[in-house]
Amino acid sequence: MSSLNAFKTAQILALGLMSSLGLSLSAQAQELGNVLSRTPVYQQVSVPRQVCTQTQVSVPGQTSGAGALMGAVAGGAIGNSVGKGEGRALATMIGVIGGALAGDKVEGPQAAQTQTQQTCTTQQVYENRLMGYNVVYEFAGKQYTVQWPRDPGPTIKLQITPVN
Repeated sequence: MSSLNAFKTAQILALGLMSSLGLSLSAQAQELGNVLSRTPVYQQVSVPRQVCTQTQVSVPGQTSGAGALMGAVAGGAIGNSVGKGEGRALATMIGVIGGALAGDKVEGPQAAQTQTQQTCTTQQVYENRLMGYNVVYEFAGKQYTVQWPRDPGPTIKLQITPVN
């Protein structure tokens, strides 16, 4: 058998096999439809956004505690020098407490400080997003409507398959 006859035989067998499996070789053509109108389709979408504000806050000054400590030591020494026996212990304790209070008052608080405080919240903002186009086109004297993901322009490509 010649190679040409073998090739033709293989073609006939392949077509027969495709036919028995329900497959067919259908012709397709690419045509153009004329776009009559295209209308954008928008959808409102909720988008979370973080919004931050900054405010100035006054923070009161605080004492370091050094005045109270030095006052307690001085008051304890003075109280200890006064009295005898159990009276000395009581005088020392009163001197420590009185000295601490007096030393804290003498030191006094530092000046108030101004600090920047940032507060953030999440807010829902609505945006209109383009989802596609409703397209009306004409082909072979008839009008058709489809939804298209992008603007097709003045024509739309069509894949035409003839019906058997």
